[in-house]
Amino acid sequence: MGKAIHYLRLMRPANIVTSVADVLAGAAIAGAFTDGFAAGTYWPVAGLLCISTACLYAGGIVFNDVFDAELDKVERPERAIPSGIITLGAAARLGTLLLFLGVFIASFCSFEAAALAMVITFFALLYNKISKHHAFFGPLNMGLCRGLNLLLGISVIPGALQHWYLLAVVPVVYIFSITMISRGEVHGGNKTNLYIAAGLYGIVTGIILYFIFVNHRWWALVFLLPFLWMIMKPLSKAIIDPVGKNIGAAVKAGVISLILMDAAWAATFSTLYIALIIACLLPLSLWLSKIFAVT
Repeated sequence: MGKAIHYLRLMRPANIVTSVADVLAGAAIAGAFTDGFAAGTYWPVAGLLCISTACLYAGGIVFNDVFDAELDKVERPERAIPSGIITLGAAARLGTLLLFLGVFIASFCSFEAAALAMVITFFALLYNKISKHHAFFGPLNMGLCRGLNLLLGISVIPGALQHWYLLAVVPVVYIFSITMISRGEVHGGNKTNLYIAAGLYGIVTGIILYFIFVNHRWWALVFLLPFLWMIMKPLSKAIIDPVGKNIGAAVKAGVISLILMDAAWAATFSTLYIALIIACLLPLSLWLSKIFAVT
């Protein structure tokens, strides 16, 4: 049981919940939950894609610690791998299994889903091994993983990808911002990066507001406004005092608040009940974040 807890810590359960929210938001954008018939048709596929993304995200996070094992000996020696609780080989095998399961499960849904899962796997490994150390391509790479994850949800309905693929830009920009901020989590941050992130947050919010206006779904503001409060409060504090602790809080809030952004997407394109289902993942993610590290 004790070893299992450490394996769970390695997979960042609170973050996995946010990836499931991405897929549900994508399915809502595609129109999978717009009426009873559609919901009955696509719920099983959406469920499989949720399991797939959970495996993909967990596998990517595990490999993050695998490739950072030497660095973590200096910066985060309490983590499972550098402390010796979990061996590097065991962690690598776990990450490989999770990524394989993610692609395998997606293959039961459609060719598009399987292809997206494979591309997500590629970019996750590329980020962990190479691009994370680059100031621009690292955040961009991580953003691409989240954008593809939204597309994985949209792929629940054949043909929907060709209509909504451009929406992947939104999570790309948003996660680019968070990843850029996270670079100051250990040693403190750069105020310029924090101001850029605030501007990018504004762009993301503006795009969502545009679709709220076009679709006349003003109830989506019930989710968008708390999302803004959740991300801007810790970011403002970090801008005032960009020490590692405040940067970490801004990053944690940015990751978990993805659930509210996904709920806003669902409310904008689908029914209120699916948005509420997604929003209910927030307390689960917050609870898990108190037990397991988010970053």
